[in-house]
Amino acid sequence: MNRHEICQLLTEKVNQLKQNHKMPIEGLPDVELLYGTQPCPRTPVMYQPGIVFLFSGQKTGYLNNRVFRYDANEYLLLTVPLPFECETTATPDAPLAGLRINIDMLQLQTLLMDIGEDARFQPGASSSGINSATLSEEILCAAERLLDVMARPLDARILGRHIVREILYHVLTGPRGGALLALVSRQTHFSLISRVLKRIETQYTENLSVDQLAAEANMSVSAFHHNFKSITSTSPLQYLKSYRLHKARIMMLHDGVKASTAAIRVGYESASQFSREFKRYFGVTPGEDAARMRTLPQGESGAPLAARP
Repeated sequence: MNRHEICQLLTEKVNQLKQNHKMPIEGLPDVELLYGTQPCPRTPVMYQPGIVFLFSGQKTGYLNNRVFRYDANEYLLLTVPLPFECETTATPDAPLAGLRINIDMLQLQTLLMDIGEDARFQPGASSSGINSATLSEEILCAAERLLDVMARPLDARILGRHIVREILYHVLTGPRGGALLALVSRQTHFSLISRVLKRIETQYTENLSVDQLAAEANMSVSAFHHNFKSITSTSPLQYLKSYRLHKARIMMLHDGVKASTAAIRVGYESASQFSREFKRYFGVTPGEDAARMRTLPQGESGAPLAARP
């Protein structure tokens, strides 16, 4: 089969798995299937670290001045949580179909130990938290075997993790392997900023200052600003604000809380300030956003496909 036929086959397998099996599959909690037949407009999203492979359809991301696309030719690698805007291209004849693999740090570290000194990693673009690379035939072959074992619970539990490790190996030794390597390397600028992002993730409700975050990274304020923006394409305070707004949005959409309650929970002292900043960032009020998102096609975990990787 040629590449187009292989991608069509994988798209069919994803669709069948979505219809016939509960997700996530036992033994593969870090693997998520993506499938949709309707387009979703450009909307702000918050993505967690992971690798996204598409076999059909297309997603376009917008991060400040950067525009990136991922489809059946290129996969997406995210190594830090990132807020940006995304739109989905999909139709019933050409659906969005693919899978996402969350990055298991322990598995990645074990793989690197096993590789040892036997591989030379390509350094490209390790300073950025978002990268894309060619979807190779080796990855497509492994993805097909992963989808096959996911159809059989015992095979998925026993064999699936080994195939995920194989895919991780191909990404690690591929053109963007340097980005994964930087994720586990100690004392690099990337790893120090990653540590700050983890602090924001766990303490975003607190009154975090740039001075505090710079000290966490053991950098001067100016060096911290420079390195933070090179990885996230935004400033520390703008990132913190975006993170809070996305967290509040999830609370309102998934938990049904009111905007005023969500505002307090994510660290805002003023509900009116929260509403103003929400509208400035998302383009609509919290109430209008909730109504709009309910009309969009649903993806994994009941979230609109526009909000999926």
